[in-house]
Amino acid sequence: MAIPFPPSTIRAYQYSSTKGGLDKNLEINLSAPLPKPKPDQHLVQVIAIALNPVDYKPAEIPLVHRLAIPKPATPGIDFTGCIVIPATGSSLKRGQLVFGMSGTSPLAGGALSEYTITGKEGTVALPDGVDIIDAATIGVAGLTAYQSIVPAVKKGDNVFINGGSGGTGVFGIQIAKALECHVTTTCSTANVQLCKSIGADEVVDYKKQNVLETLKAIGHKFDHVIDNVGADLELYWRCHEYTKPQAVYVLVGGTPSFGFLVDMFKMMLWPGFLGGGKRKLVGFFAKPNCEDLNQIVTWVKEGAESLREVENREG
Repeated sequence: MAIPFPPSTIRAYQYSSTKGGLDKNLEINLSAPLPKPKPDQHLVQVIAIALNPVDYKPAEIPLVHRLAIPKPATPGIDFTGCIVIPATGSSLKRGQLVFGMSGTSPLAGGALSEYTITGKEGTVALPDGVDIIDAATIGVAGLTAYQSIVPAVKKGDNVFINGGSGGTGVFGIQIAKALECHVTTTCSTANVQLCKSIGADEVVDYKKQNVLETLKAIGHKFDHVIDNVGADLELYWRCHEYTKPQAVYVLVGGTPSFGFLVDMFKMMLWPGFLGGGKRKLVGFFAKPNCEDLNQIVTWVKEGAESLREVENREG
């Protein structure tokens, strides 16, 4: 792909305040400075991005907003784009289509812009046959699902995913099924068929069922738990009632509040023999990793090819 060298100033969405919500403070800066990559970073022309809760929820916490995010800031981590200046020693070339995770900070990735900086570990080539927009959704949600599941499970394990219809949950269900696990998930009534269609073996409708009681009565103990919601912490405090002793509870989602942080400290530090949780709790944040991204996009490509074959047969 032939691309021009970038201008010295670019268009970028930026904010300096999050009062009333980050979305209400975003403005287009028509003359933002072009990001300057370090030798181990790529400069990428952005084609598509996907926004995630991590792009705005932490920034709306007053203390985080004031102390951890330099202003003006540009949100956005997930991207698809085109290499303009490759990192030193990288196998990626100028003009090559890539996808992954933008920026050096998870709190202000910088992808909501014409050009952005990406690290070597978070940037991989876009394979032929994978849609540009589809690839832009993989970074945060795909890696979160992959890294919270793959290292911890084996074929035949029973996996519980709390929150199966969100971005991370949709990836998680399909990844766990690719590893030949038995998957139970939760969602609202409107998304039950979606979760079943992507492979969930059992779906708990939290609008109609008590999740905890349903998990206890389901007929087997779970080997691994991923909580993408974090709204009902009773699921952790009582997870020993529906999981095996060696199970790990991975807490991905949560509410950006002081109360939630207090609960996290309790869950992490309060010993089980004193009434605390009786299963290992792990907090989670995805890490850029080329090998993981390549595996996910390989599955995406295989799925797209299978879908096209079905459509061709039915057409």
